[in-house]
Amino acid sequence: MILARSPKPLRSPPPAGSLLLQFSLRIALTALLAAAPFAGTTASAQDLGIEVGAQAPIVTVQSLDGKPVDLGKYIGKTPMLIEFWATWCPNCRELMPTLLDAEKKYGKKVKFVALAVAINQSPERVRRFLAAHPMPHDFYYDLDGKAAGAFDAPATSYVVVLDKAGRVVYTGLGGTQNLEAALKKAL
Repeated sequence: MILARSPKPLRSPPPAGSLLLQFSLRIALTALLAAAPFAGTTASAQDLGIEVGAQAPIVTVQSLDGKPVDLGKYIGKTPMLIEFWATWCPNCRELMPTLLDAEKKYGKKVKFVALAVAINQSPERVRRFLAAHPMPHDFYYDLDGKAAGAFDAPATSYVVVLDKAGRVVYTGLGGTQNLEAALKKAL
């Protein structure tokens, strides 16, 4: 039987002053490693955000002209696709053609809603973007982040699909998602 020896340390422990730096680097490395499985993938974001099978929360957002909109008028009454979106989000732009194709195919059976997050944008910025890039679905503004919090949205380009009963049947994250398969789960 061969016993392995412990390797000798290659260097002495860092001085006490560098412990904060070392801790910060470990946290950063941990965050990178945690994010690595999601980089460049379609999310089976089933591991992120609101749980599949959960009842969707009823939240109030704003129209782009500042009026309150209760999403409860749709949730539990019709299948829905909700995207947490931003004008500055590259994944949202990448997802846009897929989203528009899905809306052309399922728009009469499914309510499509984009919720603009209030990070680095305003309702006016969203209106200008939509004037330059018209889209057929409803756009609302999540002024205080309550909708993002209620759905536990981890980032923009986060999609939640609900069935007619208001149950979450899919969550996805990123610019490439199979929205057609997700919508079929809702119908």
